Amino acid sequence: MDRNLIRNFCIIAHIDHGKSTLADRILEITGAINKRHDQEQLLDDMDLERERGITIKASVVTLNYQARDKNGYVLNLIDTPGHVDFTYEVSKSLAACEGCILVVDAAQGIEAQTVANFYLAKENKLAIIPVINKIDLPNSDISRVKEQLVNMFDFKEDEILLCSAKLGEGVEDILERVVYGIPTPSGKDEDSLACLIFDSRFDTFKGVVIFVRVVQGRVSVGDKIKFMQQGGTHKIEELGVMKNLKPTRVESLSAGEVGYIIANIRNPEQVIIGDTITSLEKPADHPLPGYRRPKPLVFCGIYPVNSGDFLRLREAMEKLRLSDSSFIYEPENSQSFGHGFRCGFLGLLHMEIVQERLEREYDLNLILTVPNVVYQVRKKNGEVIEIDNPNELPSPQDIIQVEEPYVSLLMIIPIQDIESVCNFTKSRRGTFESSEYLGQDRVKLNFTMPLSEIIVDFYDRIKSQTRGYGSIDYDFSGYRYTQLVKLEIVLNDVVCDAFSYLIHKDRAYNKAQALVNKLKDLIPRQLFEVRIQARVENRVIASERVRPLKKDVTAKCYGGDITRKRKLWDIQKKGKKRLKQFGRVQIPQEAFLEILRI
Repeated sequence: MDRNLIRNFCIIAHIDHGKSTLADRILEITGAINKRHDQEQLLDDMDLERERGITIKASVVTLNYQARDKNGYVLNLIDTPGHVDFTYEVSKSLAACEGCILVVDAAQGIEAQTVANFYLAKENKLAIIPVINKIDLPNSDISRVKEQLVNMFDFKEDEILLCSAKLGEGVEDILERVVYGIPTPSGKDEDSLACLIFDSRFDTFKGVVIFVRVVQGRVSVGDKIKFMQQGGTHKIEELGVMKNLKPTRVESLSAGEVGYIIANIRNPEQVIIGDTITSLEKPADHPLPGYRRPKPLVFCGIYPVNSGDFLRLREAMEKLRLSDSSFIYEPENSQSFGHGFRCGFLGLLHMEIVQERLEREYDLNLILTVPNVVYQVRKKNGEVIEIDNPNELPSPQDIIQVEEPYVSLLMIIPIQDIESVCNFTKSRRGTFESSEYLGQDRVKLNFTMPLSEIIVDFYDRIKSQTRGYGSIDYDFSGYRYTQLVKLEIVLNDVVCDAFSYLIHKDRAYNKAQALVNKLKDLIPRQLFEVRIQARVENRVIASERVRPLKKDVTAKCYGGDITRKRKLWDIQKKGKKRLKQFGRVQIPQEAFLEILRI
């Protein structure tokens, strides 16, 4: 294939700015699908993506396009997510492309993730095509959005394209700009083979399917290949491209092409996203730079409700990690739930998505513990350890100091909401850094704040205070000193480690009071009294109790001496005391989910 006729590009944007709809129109124009197709978001192939209306993971498709210059081009399109938790998926896509389409909503304008994606593309030295979408909306303000793009990103006004992905207006102009504005792939077929692994998934019959971008060289069916980081060697059984959304076999892939490799790999752990594939006979001198590796920011425990499903859960996690390499896990034990895994995520939405995928795709029933971030603890013996589990926190007398992760927070909000948003952010221990006005109605705010204050409900609260017009993006900025304590929940003198928190000292009392009040409502009445206590450093700071169920043991006593009733009451009292000693408090599964929302 003539490399001059290949274009590799992706679509990036803030969430709900029309990426998937634009991808659908491009598929229609290039003839990949019929215009009368019966569903939308064709590149979002998971039910979860369609239900939530968001893109969760990147998808790739190879298209044929007849340009106005009468040449036939091959377009490799990679669709990307827009939520801050899935920035890693965007970085994977950018590493495999030479250019991107930056989509901005004509009514919403520039949002936080728009800014983050733009700078990601600049870091990867990609050609950027600015596009204003949804120009058909009654409340669209094209001149205002153009002004934002010019002032913030230094685009020229005449290079900004207008389109309505829903109606198909202006989409052909975007494709023409892709052909003429995005450079052809570099690399030569004669060079040593170097392929970048940017995605993978598991097929029950074929094993691991590896999606690659051939940066240089040529690879053919039957070749022996080597993973430069992982070190394994394999023989290629099948090569192909995702032509018009369907896997299509080919005999070889050359420099500049995007396709998939099947090499009968049955162990998912043998494939590392970002690794470089080279030829065993004529290997490359050094691996490709790949892209920035993700660092999980949120950790929690995942346990099967049925302990017999532990092995099924481990197998499911191995397969899930193929399509989501930002998700990490390691085995751990819990006093409350037995065997499970300590898992790392990029954010709370990422955690929810992983839970739903495990439950839906692998038919598992799971319990998640309270999410925590990673803290650095400096001990008196000079050792510095990282902990993400409350049970790993050393005793206070062994600690010199604790540091928690901070992030640089970017918010774009309406001007009239500055006061309420700033007050709320400062109440979450945020520190104001700077502000910049974007036109007459939007302002960009920069804060520094602890990651632990963001991961649970911060995004939802900002959306609520700005009536849906606010957006956020954040990036890890380092560790800072904090006053950290371990908050434990004790049920009848037994510590329930599933409800343990690592929390700032100033917020411990309010959190403890909220937890015990919520658990009082969620734990059903037992045959014995349940004492719920919140404890910090062996000191109880909040408590509640769930009254026992009362059974009338004297209901069948009609008259007679009072000593007969007293005897029955004494027997019942001793039985309840014994139950209190040996009875196990039954905690409903919904209690664990409700506690996450406090």
